[in-house]
Amino acid sequence: MSKKQTPHVTPNPEKDPKEWTTGDEPMTGAQHSYLKTLCTEAKEAFDENLTKAQASLRIDELQQKTGRGVETKN
Repeated sequence: MSKKQTPHVTPNPEKDPKEWTTGDEPMTGAQHSYLKTLCTEAKEAFDENLTKAQASLRIDELQQKTGRGVETKN
């Protein structure tokens, strides 16, 4: 019996949203939904006119504030 080998997958490095080639496009539907949820939890205003890059940065900021999506150390 042989073992099936899984190819090693290297994760994509995180790129600064300011360097995204599509960063100036409107935020995606997923970003819109998640950001709206985070804003509600953080009791912060939701801006539906953010770009993809701006939304990504705002999500990071609100994740820190709410603790949502932040890895915890055991």
